[in-house]
Amino acid sequence: MAKDKIPLQRIDNNRWRIPQHYNAEMRVPGIVYADNELLEQIVSDNALQQVANVATLPGIVGHSLAMPDIHWGYGFPVGGVAATHADWGVVSPGGIGFDINCGVRLLATDLSHSQIRGRVDKLADELFHRLPSGVGGEGMRKLSADEIRAVMQRGAAWAIEEGYGVAEDLEVTEEYGCLAGANPDAVMRRAVERGLKQLGSLGSGNHFCEVQYVEHIYDMNAAQIMGIGQIGQIVITIHCGSRGFGHQIAEDYVQIAEEKQKDFGFALVDRQLACLPLQSDLGKLYLGAMACGANFAWANRQLLMHGVREAFSTVFGRKARPKEMPMVYDVCHNIAKMEEYELDGQMQRVCVHRKGATRAFPANHPALPEKYRSIGQPVLIPGDMGRYSFVMVGGQESILQSFGSCCHGAGRRQSRTAAKKSITANELLTLLNSRGITVRVHSKNLLPEEAPQAYKDAQQVVNVVHNAGLATLVARLKPVIVVKG
Repeated sequence: MAKDKIPLQRIDNNRWRIPQHYNAEMRVPGIVYADNELLEQIVSDNALQQVANVATLPGIVGHSLAMPDIHWGYGFPVGGVAATHADWGVVSPGGIGFDINCGVRLLATDLSHSQIRGRVDKLADELFHRLPSGVGGEGMRKLSADEIRAVMQRGAAWAIEEGYGVAEDLEVTEEYGCLAGANPDAVMRRAVERGLKQLGSLGSGNHFCEVQYVEHIYDMNAAQIMGIGQIGQIVITIHCGSRGFGHQIAEDYVQIAEEKQKDFGFALVDRQLACLPLQSDLGKLYLGAMACGANFAWANRQLLMHGVREAFSTVFGRKARPKEMPMVYDVCHNIAKMEEYELDGQMQRVCVHRKGATRAFPANHPALPEKYRSIGQPVLIPGDMGRYSFVMVGGQESILQSFGSCCHGAGRRQSRTAAKKSITANELLTLLNSRGITVRVHSKNLLPEEAPQAYKDAQQVVNVVHNAGLATLVARLKPVIVVKG
């Protein structure tokens, strides 16, 4: 069916419904979070068709959901959320994504923007030197076979025991930095081979480390509890995932799922939605392998954060010990979680797929660390390297509307090819320099793929989830230094 034929019913200023009658195969309606302007961009890249396709998954419950940063992806749209029943539902490897547990980590400092002004170039060089990046690049720590097995099972806790951080870091990491149920025996040899050399590396594409300053505070109480309550305060955001290790796990299980669709009696509207029953042996194997990928990603960000702390230590002396650079939070996307929600008047256990979407639990949720119980889970939303990023906290409506989820970033509005045609690397560097942004990049030629105009305006995106009550705004961060692959 043509994309312009998808009927949209307006629910309110922030939500639109794709009714089930659009396609007889749909088991639930679709819900799209967007304002008028964002909706125009969403319609233009056919992502709505994928929202409708996801609604056909066996065992899907509630709605097929699309966050305002939605854009075309593999099977699921990036920015898609779907929950399937734990007993008779499925897990779709493509619905989790290839960069398993890509996520965002935020650190605070006791430095101000004015204090670092004279040392920006030195700090940028030091960060670039300490954080390995680039396509296929090697990481900070080469692993033995026993070590990578421990990383798969224990995640960030393994990294901390190896000296990359402190125990307090785990308290403010989603799932305490380790997803339960990891099964190293479910991970195939090629994935292990790719992971042995990549722990502690940024990779490429939209992954980055940014030094930022707090430009605006919306909620002073929440900002102070997070330790980011000063205008001009320097913070650091790290955005990366499980590297080639997680990508290979996804590739392996996407292929297995595609080969087994007929055996399971599935006739899906899109082969990229290939899925495995959660209660099948293969479904359990994938979940065990995915947890290994997630745990590798948490260990990876833990090593990178250690590198950031060391870089600040080199440039600023005492101001880089962990207590001077506490971690605010680490939140992940591209993951599936077993969670409980009320559906049709009763609590049901479901498998929540968050593909380019992030968890956003509200205040008093039992999964939150004590530190954030009164304000809600920190939600970290990168924008683009030329404008701003945002810190939010989860809202009560996320539990009622979106399986505890909200957007994960700005979301692309141009393909990588189109972005490269729109601006040269030198033009982009000149633009960023004019905005006071210092860039260190592994491959200058790939930089235009990440140009600000390639992304939606993150302010518009977060305004929609704020107004919908999925998460509420806490602070806006502006970039000072960008380190990319």
